[in-house]
Amino acid sequence: MIEVTHGEIVIDRCTNCHGLWFDEDEAHHLKKLEDSHVLDIGDAKVGWKWDSHTEIHCPHCGKQMEKVADPKQKHIWYEICHEHGMFMDAGEFKDFKEESILDWFRGLIKGDRNIVAP
Repeated sequence: MIEVTHGEIVIDRCTNCHGLWFDEDEAHHLKKLEDSHVLDIGDAKVGWKWDSHTEIHCPHCGKQMEKVADPKQKHIWYEICHEHGMFMDAGEFKDFKEESILDWFRGLIKGDRNIVAP
């Protein structure tokens, strides 16, 4: 991971997959800032491949993270550690930042998604 900064917010980017680690509410704060989508340099097609992985561990505590769908944009899945933060795969933050009417339709089509761990 390397640190990247936008304004006064510092997040971590994986040097391998280009996914983004957000402490606490950093993703929601960055979502409100102009041009913050430029932090997400990864290829969304590569990021989507990681959605099938269920055993992702928190980089801080090593506990298995929970995979959840964003409540407003149900097609976006990310991993969350309730103690330390969240991880978005490459391309997910750009999508998360740009809410549109298309997201509402995607939510209708996909509906609620539950993760079943092996």
